[in-house]
Amino acid sequence: MTREYDKLVRDDIPAVIKRNGEVPVVRTASDDDEYESYLLEKLREEVDEYAASREHEELADILEVVRVIREFEGLSERELQELRDRKAESRGGFSDRIVLEHVES
Repeated sequence: MTREYDKLVRDDIPAVIKRNGEVPVVRTASDDDEYESYLLEKLREEVDEYAASREHEELADILEVVRVIREFEGLSERELQELRDRKAESRGGFSDRIVLEHVES
């Protein structure tokens, strides 16, 4: 039986699959464009999984994908934090639970 995935997985997943007695067929993303595309798909996947399950482990997965994207983009952790801080300072955060229903003109 073959199960199709065509998705980015954590580095140790092929070894886990082998330990389970199965044969993983893998390849390396061919270039930066393809890798970036798979990273963005992975981010969407992890966000969807968290939304469906609300499990804290899924939040950790989201953070891991964001970390890898940050590194891929050449941003340090500090630079990303500074960007987040500036955005929060200029636009606020989400703590006040404000829902914009509509705007009248």
